[in-house]
Amino acid sequence: MESRGLRPLMAVVIWWWWLISPAVSDPQTNLLNQGCSTYNVTNLSDFYTNLNATFSDLETQLNDNKLFATANRTRSGDSVYAMVQCRNYMSAEDCLACFADAQSLIRSCGAANGARVIYDGCFLRYESNSFYDQTTLAGNAAICGNDTASQVTAFQSAVEGLIADLEVATPRINGFYAAYKMEVVGGGGATVYGVAQCVETASQTACQDCLQVANSNINSCLPSKNGRAIDAGCFLRYSDVAFFADNQTTNITPFLQKGGSNKKKAIIGGVVGGVGLALIVVVLLLWYRSSRKAKPASTGDLLGVTELQGPVNYSYSDLKSATMMFREENKLGEGGFGDVYKGHLKNGKMVAVKKLFIGQTDRAKANFESEVKLISNVHHRNLIRLLGCCSKKSELLLVYEYMANSSLDKFLFGEKRGSLNWKQRFNIIVGIARGLAYLHEEFHVCIIHRDIKPSNVLLDDDFQPKIADFGLARLLPEDQSHVSTKFAGTLGYTAPEYAIHGQLSEKADTYSYGVVVLEIISGQRCNEMKIEPVTEFLLERAWKLYENDNHLKLVDESLDPEEYDAEEVKKIIEIALLCTQSSASMRPTMSEVVVMLYSKDALQHGTPTRPTFISSNNRAGGDTSPSTWDAASNATASFSGVSGR
Repeated sequence: MESRGLRPLMAVVIWWWWLISPAVSDPQTNLLNQGCSTYNVTNLSDFYTNLNATFSDLETQLNDNKLFATANRTRSGDSVYAMVQCRNYMSAEDCLACFADAQSLIRSCGAANGARVIYDGCFLRYESNSFYDQTTLAGNAAICGNDTASQVTAFQSAVEGLIADLEVATPRINGFYAAYKMEVVGGGGATVYGVAQCVETASQTACQDCLQVANSNINSCLPSKNGRAIDAGCFLRYSDVAFFADNQTTNITPFLQKGGSNKKKAIIGGVVGGVGLALIVVVLLLWYRSSRKAKPASTGDLLGVTELQGPVNYSYSDLKSATMMFREENKLGEGGFGDVYKGHLKNGKMVAVKKLFIGQTDRAKANFESEVKLISNVHHRNLIRLLGCCSKKSELLLVYEYMANSSLDKFLFGEKRGSLNWKQRFNIIVGIARGLAYLHEEFHVCIIHRDIKPSNVLLDDDFQPKIADFGLARLLPEDQSHVSTKFAGTLGYTAPEYAIHGQLSEKADTYSYGVVVLEIISGQRCNEMKIEPVTEFLLERAWKLYENDNHLKLVDESLDPEEYDAEEVKKIIEIALLCTQSSASMRPTMSEVVVMLYSKDALQHGTPTRPTFISSNNRAGGDTSPSTWDAASNATASFSGVSGR
C-alpha cells in the first residue's frame, strides 16, 4: 500500500524535474525559418549522391561530439556544400536529434540547389557553392514573442544591456559563442537570458558585423518577453525564461571593452526616475513597439527576405551645403555615371555624393527610384554602402560611405604606385571576388556590375576592397535572358561576347575580374603596351608567359619576392586566365573563384584555354574576327544611365 502511494508522488517529482530542466533531452526544434532555392539542379542523380554524402559526413562529425560541422562534394555533377551548427548548450544527443529533424525537413525542397532550416537549437544549410564565410545577408530578420513584459522600463533596459554585451564579447570569444544572463534591476527578482552565436568559419569582423545587424533587429521586439534575430551566419536570442542551464553560462567580462558596455551602465539610471516620468516612458515604448515591431520572417524564401526598406532621403540643400556647392576642389573623381564629391554632413559624417548623368525622362526617374531602393538593401563588406539619395527636378544624387584611401587604380598606376605589398594585393583579389559572388548569387536579385575595373574598387582604411557603382546598370532580367542591346562598360575590361554581340551574363563580370587580377599582380594597365621584347597588351603577355611556364615574369617588380609564395602567385595567374577564356560558359562562377583562391589543390576547372585579346597589330586573338572587334572598339566606354530591372 505504501509503495502504491509513493508512485503518484514519484511521477509528479519526475514530471517537475523534466519541466524545470530546459536543456536536457530537448532538441529545441521550434521552427524559425525554412526556405528552398527557386533554382533546381541539372543532374538529379549526381545531386542526391552528393547531398547524401555531405549529410552523412555531417552526421559522422556530430557523432564525434562536435556541435559544428561542414562538408562538401564537388568532384562530379552538381556540387553540394553543407553546414550544420547546434547551440553550444545542447547535448550531443539533442544536437543529433535536431540535425535529424532539420535533415528530414530540408529534403522536402527536392531538387532545389540550395536550402536552409533554422530551429531554436540548430540550423542546417546546403548550397551549390561555398558559403562558409557568409554571415549577414539581405533577409536578416527578427522573430518576436507575443507577450509583453510587466516591468517594461526595467525589462527593456536589462535586455538592451545584455544584448549589447553579447554583441561586444561574442566575436572575441574562441568559437564565437556566448550564453549570459542578467538580473532585471527593479524587476522584482526577474532575470533575462541571452545567447549569441556566429558560424565558426566566419572571421571576427564578419561576426561583429552580423551581430550588429542582429542587435538592431532584435531590439525591435522589445518590450516582448522573448525575441530572436536570425541571419545567414549568426543567431541572437533573449528570453525571460531560462533556455540553458545555469552552469552553461559564459564569463564574458574579460571580453568586454574596458568598463563594460555603455548600455549596461545606463541600467540603474533608467529605473530610478520619478513615477510620472516612468509612466511617460511606458506610453512612448508601447507606441514605439507598435510602430516598429518586426513581422515574423517569411518561411517561403531561402534567405527569409523581408520587404525592402529603401534608402534615406536627403534634402538637396543639405547635400549642396555638405559639398560646398559642389565645388571643384571637393570633386573626388569623374566616371561614366557622373561626378563624385566629398561631403561633410551636419552630423560630422563624411560621405561621397554622386551626381548622376542619366536621362531626365519620367521613365529614367522611375528607374532611379526602383534601382536605388533595391541597392540600398545590399549589405556586404566588399561592396560600397549606399546610404541614401536625393531627387530634385533634374538633379539625381546618391550618397555613399566615404573611403579615405580612394580607388585601387591610384595604388596600381597612380601616385601611390608600388605601395601595396603582396598580402594586401591578395586580400584585394579575394575581396573583389567575394563582392561579385554576393551580387551574382547571394543577393535575392542577380546584379551584374558590367564595369569592373580598378577605378571602381575603393579601399578602406585597412585596404579592404569595396566595389563601387554596382546596381546602377541594367539588372539581369527576370526571364533570365542574357541578351542586352546596349553596350555598357570599359573596353579592355569588357568580355568580347558583351562588347561585340551585346550578350550579357554574370560571366562578363568574371572576365573583367580576371583582367583586374592580372593588373593587380603585374602593376600594368590592361590597355598599356609593353614594347620589350615585343609589343603586346597585358592579356596577351600573360597568356604567352603562361604558355612558356614563365608566370612569375608577370609579377610587379616593386614586389619583394620574399613576400609571396611563387606557387600561389602562379595559381592566381591561372585563375585569372580561367576567368578571361573566350567562351563564357568555360569561365568559373565568382563563388567558384573564391573557393579556388583558398584551395591548396590543383585547379578544379582544368587548364585555361586561349583568351580573346588584341595583339600588337590590332588584330583580335582567340575566337573573334578582327573586323568585328575593331567595330566594337568604337562603342561608348561608359554607362548610358539607369535602366529597369
